[in-house]
Parts: sequence; C-alpha cells; structure tokens
Amino acid sequence: MNKKILVALSGGVDSAVAAYLLKKQGYEVQGVFFRSWQNETELWKACPWQEDLASARSVAEHLQIPFSIVNFIKIYREKIVDYLIEGYRMGQTPNPDVMCNRFIKFGVLVEYMRTNNFDGLATGHYCRIVRSDGHCSLQEGLDPLKDQSFFLCLVKRENLQNVYFPLGDITKQEVRQIAKRITLPNAERKDSQGICFLGSSNVRINQFLEKYIPDAPGNIINLQGKVLGQHRGLHRYTMGQRKGIDIPSNCDFEHYVVVAKDYTTGNLVVGFDHTDTQGLYAKRVRVCGLNFLEERPQEGEQLLAKPRYRDRAQPIKWHWKDNSTAEIHFLEPQRALAVGQALAFYRRSYLIGGGVYQEIFPDK
Repeated sequence: MNKKILVALSGGVDSAVAAYLLKKQGYEVQGVFFRSWQNETELWKACPWQEDLASARSVAEHLQIPFSIVNFIKIYREKIVDYLIEGYRMGQTPNPDVMCNRFIKFGVLVEYMRTNNFDGLATGHYCRIVRSDGHCSLQEGLDPLKDQSFFLCLVKRENLQNVYFPLGDITKQEVRQIAKRITLPNAERKDSQGICFLGSSNVRINQFLEKYIPDAPGNIINLQGKVLGQHRGLHRYTMGQRKGIDIPSNCDFEHYVVVAKDYTTGNLVVGFDHTDTQGLYAKRVRVCGLNFLEERPQEGEQLLAKPRYRDRAQPIKWHWKDNSTAEIHFLEPQRALAVGQALAFYRRSYLIGGGVYQEIFPDK
C-alpha cells in the first residue's frame, strides 16, 4: 500500500508543486489548509486568507487530490499572535515565522497528521531530510537563495521524523517551471512577503501593534545626547533600522540608524550609518530556549551559525552557561543583532538546532 501523505497547501506555488511531486512519485496525497487568523474580529480586512484558501482549493482540484480545512485559529492566536505582541511590548524583536513552524506547522499539524492516520506530512519548505539507520537529519536546501532550514531551528526533533520536503533538491526557478508546465492555477502567483498572518503589505507591523500596545513617546537622541526629534514608542523600532526614523540626516552619503533603545529613559539612540555605529556590532551573545535536532555541542566546539535568515553562516565558538543557555562567540562582529530573534546552529550544511537571543554584548 502506498504511503498516505498530508500536504500543507498554503495557496502558494511551492506547496502546490510539493503536492504534485509527491503524487508523481506514487504517494497517496491529500491537501490541507489550516485557518490561522480570524481577521473578521480585527479592525481591518487586509488578511488574504480567503484568497489563499481559494488558491489552495483550486490546486487540489487541479491535482485531483482530496482537500480539507482545519481550524487552528485559537492556538495560533495564543502561540504566535500573542507571542508577537508580548515580545514587542517587552522591547524584543520576535520571530513569528520560527514559532509558527515550531508550534503550528510542525506542532499541531503533525499531531493532526498522526491522529488522522497519515504516514507523513509534507510542506513546500526548501530544505532536505536525510534519513539513515532510523535517524532523521535536516540539511540546507539545494537552492542557496531559498534555503529555509533557518526557520526550522526550534522545531522539536521528534516532529520531523515523518516529514517530507519535496523541494529540497530543486531550485525556485525549477519550481516555477514545473508549475507552468503542469498549468497549476497559481503558477504565476507572487510569493508572500512579511509577517505571515498580516498578509499583504497593506498592513505594516506598526499598524498592527498600535492596536495592542499604546504609544509611549520619547526623545530621539544622537550618541552625544543631543535631542534630534521625538518618537511614538520604542517598540516601533529595531536595532539597525534606517527607514522610518523620520530624522533628516542633512548629509548626502550618511543616514541615521538605530543603535540603541534605552527603556530606562525612553530614548531612542541613533548614529550615522558608517561612522557612529561601533555599538551596533557584537561578537558575543547569550542565547536561551535551546533546541537540538542533533547531538548537543561540546564546550568550546566550533560551529556555524546563521544570525538571521538569509545571512551567511558564520563561524562561532560554543560556551555552555547551563542546560538551556549558552554564550556564543562569533569570530567576526555581527551587525544589529536583536533580543528575541532566533539564531540557528549548523555543522557544515546540517541544521543542529537553535535558540533565541537573550542578551547582546555590543563591541565598545
């Protein structure tokens, strides 16, 4: 009997091609779309879930596979939306996409897959599963421009055992070509951008946050303490931010950038992007909430780490603080690291786990 695989159809071309490839390989494929955001109760109507649902349904019809919808609205609100709001409220810069993978796609959706007697779950992520002697490892995707292993750094190891990534060995260009060749109804659909549940670019993160976090105005100052202007709230800014500060630089070749957020005074500190930003770089950080997909690092072990998605892997040295916290030493200074963001660890091209920035120690 062919294995029965549940494919998470998002409405995008990647998951659609993933479903097609599995069906072509002889698997019994069924599509599922999960509801994650109840925009009807919010103050705007920009969330495109209905458009996404229609696209996912049309893909299932085109591929002639069964299709279902599951409701994860309540847990998504608790684990992702509330996490995002509280993170910004505490002065952090959360990563909802990493948490969505941990708690939703490879959390409750894996549970749904098991409960409904599927043999596996597949998504359109660009990464690779390597199975050997009963062990499951996660490797970067073949396409370096689309590799999404970073976003799986906090997923529980046991939840990847029956997961399939059909796109791991091909490129985005090939995915588009396949979609056009088999005339998928969403072959030309653009990739989603920004925070998953905000959908289209019509809703910015600050537009969302102002519905939940009241403004706390303060001064914008330079590194010499001179007041340059006013801000509406420190939660509206992140380290290294250039756009949206609304302070004229009076200079053609230098622009202001956020170098610090002082929650004691309420000051937003800015400096010129090239000459005043020594404190924006750090070689030493503390990470918490550690999660491992492979053997835990040894004290002093040299590994690779991706400070952010799309960043190149950087050499690091590992130093344990306790069982759930480590101090990471980058060999080269890293720019604009932010508390609350995720850090992914690698041995060569294999993802071994991740953690969350708890403290940044800026270079002086």
